[in-house]
Amino acid sequence: MLDMPKRDRVAERRESTRREILDAAWTVARESGLATLTLRDVASRVGMQAPSLYSHFASKNAIYDGMFRQAWEEFESSSLAVDAALPAHPRAAFKQTMRHFFEFAVADLARYQLMNQRILVDFEPTTEAFAPSVRVVERSVQFGQAVGISVEDHLIVIALVSGLINQHYANDPGGDTYAGLLDRSIDMWADAVGLPPEDSPPAM
Repeated sequence: MLDMPKRDRVAERRESTRREILDAAWTVARESGLATLTLRDVASRVGMQAPSLYSHFASKNAIYDGMFRQAWEEFESSSLAVDAALPAHPRAAFKQTMRHFFEFAVADLARYQLMNQRILVDFEPTTEAFAPSVRVVERSVQFGQAVGISVEDHLIVIALVSGLINQHYANDPGGDTYAGLLDRSIDMWADAVGLPPEDSPPAM
C-alpha cells in the first residue's frame, strides 16, 4: 500500500489563522476606513492581543500586503471567468471587461482604495503581492494589442473608467449615474482609437 502524504496540520492552522486575521482587517477597513486600521482593532476581532499578531504578520504593512494580494487575486480570478465568455466583437468585449472592472471597484470602497489608490503613504506592496495585478494588466494589454490597441491607448481607457469610479464614490455613492455613462464613454474612446462599431463585422 502506498504511503499517503501526511497533512501538515500546524501549517494548515497557521494559514487558517492568517485568513481569519485578513478577514478581520477587511471588516475593520470597511467599517472605519483603510488608513485608520490598527493592530489592536484587528486583534480584538480574532480574540488575540495585538502583539500576538506578530507571529503571523511582521507589521501592519504586512497585513496590508496580504490584503492587497488577496484583493488582486480575487479580481484576477473573476476576470478570467469574464474573459472566457467575451463577445466576439472587440468594442463589445472592451465594454464587458471595463464594466467588470467598474462593478468590482464600486462594490467595495476599501478594496478599491487599496488596489488602485495611494492613500497609505508608507505602504508599498511586495513583489509577490503585486504579481497578480501585473498579470491582470499584461493580459488586458495583450488582448488590446491583438485587436490593434496600443499600450498608450489601453492606459487611456483604464484611466477613463477609473475616473468614472472616482466620480461615483465622490458624487453618487450607491447610485448608478456613472455606471450609466460607462458604455457611452467606452464608445467615445473606441471611436477615437478606431475600433469598428458594434454593428460591423467583428475583427477578433
